[in-house]
Amino acid sequence: MTSRATTVLIRRSALLLLATTALVACAREGSAKARKVSRYHKHPAIWAPATLANVQGVPIADLKTALATRLAAKAPEGVDSDDWHHTQALYKTLGETPLWLTTDGLAKDRAGALTNAVLGISDDALRTDAYPITELSNALNALKTPKPTAEQLANADVLLSTVYAALGEDLLVGQIPPKATGQSWHIDPTEDDVDSALVHSLGDTLERGIAEMRPPDEDYAALQKELARYRTIVEKGDWPVVPKGKTLKPGQSDSPARLEALRTRLSMEGLYVGAAGSSAADTTSPATGTASSSGVYDAALAEAIGRFQTRHAVTVDKTLSPETVASLNVPAAYRLGQIAANLERYRWMPRSLGNRYVYVNVPAFQLTAYDSGEKTLEMKVIVGQGFEDKATPVFSDSMEYVVFRPYWNITPDIQRKEIAPKIASDPSYMDRENLEYYKDGGVTRIRQKPGPKNALGFVKFLFPNDFNIYLHDTPNHELFNKDVRAFSHGCIRLEKPAELAQWVLGWDAGKVDSAMSGSKDNSTIKLPKKIPVYITYGTAFVRDGELHFGNDLYHRDDKLVKAAAAGAIPSAGARANLETLKKIAAS
Repeated sequence: MTSRATTVLIRRSALLLLATTALVACAREGSAKARKVSRYHKHPAIWAPATLANVQGVPIADLKTALATRLAAKAPEGVDSDDWHHTQALYKTLGETPLWLTTDGLAKDRAGALTNAVLGISDDALRTDAYPITELSNALNALKTPKPTAEQLANADVLLSTVYAALGEDLLVGQIPPKATGQSWHIDPTEDDVDSALVHSLGDTLERGIAEMRPPDEDYAALQKELARYRTIVEKGDWPVVPKGKTLKPGQSDSPARLEALRTRLSMEGLYVGAAGSSAADTTSPATGTASSSGVYDAALAEAIGRFQTRHAVTVDKTLSPETVASLNVPAAYRLGQIAANLERYRWMPRSLGNRYVYVNVPAFQLTAYDSGEKTLEMKVIVGQGFEDKATPVFSDSMEYVVFRPYWNITPDIQRKEIAPKIASDPSYMDRENLEYYKDGGVTRIRQKPGPKNALGFVKFLFPNDFNIYLHDTPNHELFNKDVRAFSHGCIRLEKPAELAQWVLGWDAGKVDSAMSGSKDNSTIKLPKKIPVYITYGTAFVRDGELHFGNDLYHRDDKLVKAAAAGAIPSAGARANLETLKKIAAS
């Protein structure tokens, strides 16, 4: 895996690449702006280490000298330069004095809180072998001698701080670099905040400080619970494979063995509660005219498949189709890896998203608006197609304008590839589609005039960015009836554009309707206060208390799931090391 030092370089370099990665999907509106959001809870005061004269008889002057020597040496085994830098910065900020020691030796309550956090880090699907667990265990064990040396005390203190710094950074900005796993992720991870967060969180209530470094929202906690549930399924040996076969509609018969495998598979995911032989399963087969309890694709199974399809981004028709069988046969280990991957994606997000903000999850085809932590508006969306130049990227910016009855300024690329050939083959195409030529900096361009045929509908929402992406209405509302909604050139089409306009502007429905249906074209309204917009990519998420796996439209799970899987179930070696640490810390 890429080291954290490389991760930092990648993350910082990513910001420089934004200007060269703009999509051609939508007409650019304004200039891009960088956006930073604090990623941690700022405590009111910085924790101060204890003022010590000595530790277990070792003068503080000797201990500080040993600390300085240890910090000037190389990093502990397996610790990269980035974590080592954060460790050194922690001591520099807090007076280059012991952080985990008291006059009597180890500050067991605080050291215990840290070790407990490390012991439970697999609940976040973080790799425990990323921390110097063995070296820490040895260092803590050395302190159990009657008279530890200054060097032993300093080594234990530094190792505790190193583990704390590494754990804190992983919770704050993630353990896997987005760039290295092909995520097209352009939300600033604010790496520079890590040092400040480590200092502010290293308090007497260390459990709270560490807990507040992880994403605080309920969705993250809900995904953690699903991680534990799927880990149990994997550890028991995965679910059965459903044999391929003919497409089944309710009431049709098939091999009892195939349908029994289907029942077991659905039951393991908590989707099927019936059983072969129950009254709910007894159905008369139209093919044979005889009753069967195990060889019929009955109503109970069809309902369970409908729920499965809803939760797995499969066309919802309650039939046992080849697409559904393929999804059923995705190994539980892969689904577990997806959950782990999406916990990581949550850690890549800012800790504070704002008081009022708009959140779009592309694989879920959904937009949600939040106000004071509460969901106030939800709607379906249509996102970019699964092609390199049409995929919707992950980024954030601030909405500034609403434009009613907009022009669609067709990008040069779309004009060249799509519009110009149609005009050449059909001279009436421009009039029929309400297009016109206009000059843009001396260049002849094509735009679509406002009206019912306009591709942007009657309103668009601008949050100027480097990707030329915005939210907008559409004249093709029938597409919202599709379960998989990836049809755009990259911009995001809205199911309820009028409701969003009411929400962002604070207008009533009548005023919005007048602006959309009136005669004033390209009317731009500046928002009284900017609203953050987050375009995200989450392929495993909890909605209404149920786990969903979204459509991995752009195949961004492939590398990330593989990288995150190691944290989903700790290796035997990692577990052994953790057990050793647990015993030493408890003694």
